[in-house]
Amino acid sequence: MHPYTVETFTPAEAAALEPFVTNLDQPVFALTHLPEVVKGALFSRYSRSPKSLRRLFLDEFADDVAPPAAQVGAEPGAGTDAGRAAQLYERVFVEYGDDSVAQLGGAHVAVEQASNLLTKVLEWGRLGAYLEQSTRYIPYDDQPGGRYRYLRDPDIMTSRHAEAYERELDASFDTYAALLPRVRAWAEARFPREQGAAHGAYRRTVTAKVCDLLRGLLPAATLSNVGIFASGQSYEQLLLRLRSHELAEARQTGAALLGELRAVIPSFLTRVDRPDRGGVWSDYLAQTRGATRQVAEELLTGEPVLEAPEVQLVAWSPDADTELVTGILYPHSHLPEAQLRRVVEAMPAAERARVVRAWVGERGNRRHKPGRALERITYRFDVCSDYGAFRDLQRHRMLTIEWQELSPLHGYDTPHELVEAGVEAEWHQTLERQASLWERLHGDLPRQAQYAVGLAYRIRYSLHLNARAAMQMLELRTGPQGHASYRRVCQQMHRLIAAEAGHGAVAELMCFVDHSTGDLERLAAEQVQEARRAARA
Repeated sequence: MHPYTVETFTPAEAAALEPFVTNLDQPVFALTHLPEVVKGALFSRYSRSPKSLRRLFLDEFADDVAPPAAQVGAEPGAGTDAGRAAQLYERVFVEYGDDSVAQLGGAHVAVEQASNLLTKVLEWGRLGAYLEQSTRYIPYDDQPGGRYRYLRDPDIMTSRHAEAYERELDASFDTYAALLPRVRAWAEARFPREQGAAHGAYRRTVTAKVCDLLRGLLPAATLSNVGIFASGQSYEQLLLRLRSHELAEARQTGAALLGELRAVIPSFLTRVDRPDRGGVWSDYLAQTRGATRQVAEELLTGEPVLEAPEVQLVAWSPDADTELVTGILYPHSHLPEAQLRRVVEAMPAAERARVVRAWVGERGNRRHKPGRALERITYRFDVCSDYGAFRDLQRHRMLTIEWQELSPLHGYDTPHELVEAGVEAEWHQTLERQASLWERLHGDLPRQAQYAVGLAYRIRYSLHLNARAAMQMLELRTGPQGHASYRRVCQQMHRLIAAEAGHGAVAELMCFVDHSTGDLERLAAEQVQEARRAARA
């Protein structure tokens, strides 16, 4: 490390600092045992002070923070005076602005027993990290408390449709549970364990295969768990969306989430339920959504839905080659961009290719991604895939996604393996019953009717992303261990970039896109994990 000035502290200052920083004499250190509000306020003040962070803490913050709890294993911030921390935040809030502080403090929360509609609302924000319970590894045939795991929406359960809703969704889960052992028996006969394959890896792979094939029967009301880590600012935006949402589940979750977050980052969320701040914002979101829907219905009602491919490339950058090479060369030159672009346009194709080859180098794996020049190139895809695939693709942060309401109107997909397994009749019967329930609910409760629709039904959505984000998503989601439905969508996207957009060079950069088809998709990955477990043991 380069030479640096070591800051000195008196014994008293060192004693005051030691509980809250990981070292006293290095230029890189972490903060410990401080609540998020203090960290956010400290960093906000840091941006406007010539002092080091340690000196700033001693001079302006230490008197407002109590020492951490003395017991071993105490949670960070356990010994902090929450009242003094809140007062400190209010001072910084007034003097330096609330948003800059709220970006620097965050919290982990768990939202459990959320429907598959609510999980998409929770995961809409870009500036957050999300983990969602998978339908791949967990069969949904259990009945905690004597009931299947699906949402009993309060609006539906207080309507005349309550009995039909429970009857039909119970029937969907009954069929799902009954087909699990039948499809498993077929899978074990169709894909017998090969000699040398670890028994545990094979068993888990077959379970994933069976759950993947049957997940389409699960309605959107199926419950899931979501883990979230986000900043105070991101939580504020999430709470505003939840408070203005049309589904009672979202509004109730928003109220519960606000209460829990106020136990850990209270000062970051002071505006959410103030009538003149969060109240006005939430009202604005609800009013504009309602007005836009009304206009859309007036303009589009009666317009026929024409046939369209599953994946359609509807817009793309017209001059990707020039954009890419200009972007690559720009940080290595002193030319104005307009001049550099003219130079690139005059280059022979072989010279452009040489620039790209140098920039990309030898990619050892999909995590070796070239720089941001690819972000100059954009694509927009119109996709109509099963809801299960949408759930996985929606979670990619670096894209703009809009989706239409879930309904039976676009039909559903039937995995060919279920036909081979001899359960096709039960599959069709269950999905048709879900469509009938949706039709029954839609007249009175159009938004809530989505809960009845199975994950096999198709939903239409728009994906707008740059080429670098496309590289990350397509290489990840076409891996052989992935679900067949989203693999197919991403494979088509890759082909369209090359053939429809004519961006062959860009498509070639995505060298880890996998166009193979597989049988037991998870087997190789499970065997690698099994070997790691054995090595640790």
